[in-house]
Amino acid sequence: MRLGWWSELTKLERRTYLAAFGGLALDSMDTTIYALVTPTLIAVLGITKPEAGLLATVNLLGAAVGGWVGGILADRFGRVRVLQLTILVVALSTFAAAFANGFAYLAVARAIQGIGYGAEAAVGAVLVMEVVQARLRGRVASSIQSGYAVGNAISVALLPVLFGWLSPDLAWRCFFAIGLVPAILVFFVRRFVPESALFVEQVRTASTREQKPFWTIFTGPYLFKTAIGTLFTTGTLGAAYVLITWLPTYLVTVKHLEVGRTAGYLALNIFGSFCGPIAFGYLADRVGRRKSFMLFLVLQATNVLVYTQGAIGAETTFALGFFLGAFQGGLASGLMPTFSELFPTAIRANGAGFALSAGRGLGSVVPGMTGILAAHWPLGDAMVVCALSAYAIAFAMALILPEAAGVDLRAVDDEGLEPEFAHRGDRAKTT
Repeated sequence: MRLGWWSELTKLERRTYLAAFGGLALDSMDTTIYALVTPTLIAVLGITKPEAGLLATVNLLGAAVGGWVGGILADRFGRVRVLQLTILVVALSTFAAAFANGFAYLAVARAIQGIGYGAEAAVGAVLVMEVVQARLRGRVASSIQSGYAVGNAISVALLPVLFGWLSPDLAWRCFFAIGLVPAILVFFVRRFVPESALFVEQVRTASTREQKPFWTIFTGPYLFKTAIGTLFTTGTLGAAYVLITWLPTYLVTVKHLEVGRTAGYLALNIFGSFCGPIAFGYLADRVGRRKSFMLFLVLQATNVLVYTQGAIGAETTFALGFFLGAFQGGLASGLMPTFSELFPTAIRANGAGFALSAGRGLGSVVPGMTGILAAHWPLGDAMVVCALSAYAIAFAMALILPEAAGVDLRAVDDEGLEPEFAHRGDRAKTT
């Protein structure tokens, strides 16, 4: 029985995909644990609400740093080796949080976890892009983002089990201790996933070339791509952070969504974030990355507009949660695959990782701006202004984003050959 693109992958491609997907899924399980146990941390450890907010902030900042640092290390020491390291960092930092005794301890653990998560997401995506055949790269690499929904669903499912069997003061510690599970994946990666052939080839020929320093992404033909990718990520994720930060409050205080229905809403939203990356990947391989981004940006902006300004009832609000997750998940899924096609092998993880990480850091300012506006405007108006402004920035960048769907990654050489002029085909396939 054929299972779509999965049936067309080689054994190596499947193993590489499973490593990247599993890494993101298990790491997202670890990162979402914090959000789920925050009320317990406030009650048991005495964490204040401002401190709880800072725990989220240090994690985002850590992820921003980790994406770029992980990319630099992956370009120097290899994708697979760094992938293993990042999975361990997330697992060990989450496990360590089980022994926390206050805010300072948790802040350090949360920051380290963010560094590992940001690096893992960036390096895993680059590895898949370099291994999977060109005509399938978009849908395969984008679907990795669905792993975030899987990890989120696992943590949500574990929450009532642990807190139903154990007392709150013990349950949250066991929840964090379970975060050590992703470390098991390292053994799979070490045993079954070889290094990217493109990276190995680049290292083998590096002796005849001048090694590129990490700041190369800010020079020559790469500066434009780095800037466009960074601004595109800023708009895309900045708007997403507005929704992640303020939508729950909006639904409860403005839309008056019953607390008892929030679990169902969350389930639909998670399911949407699983389906969105798969749909985006198919579309990106068929019509190109740029057009797919523009379509999803328009659809998501429309969704936000309806959510915050439309005269809709609870049922419609509830149902639209699926599309909110789907469109945002699709947009996020295309970032690293698209950026990976814009840089040569020697600086691919570095360039793509910086565009994602810097954009993530700049985008984190947008929900704060929403809060400032909400002090003077209705919350819905503040949300829509900030979110749509961010999406407008992303759409403008999508208009000039270089199109590289199906490019032969070997053709994106160290001389800065533009992908749109490179041969498009399956020569990028490695076996």
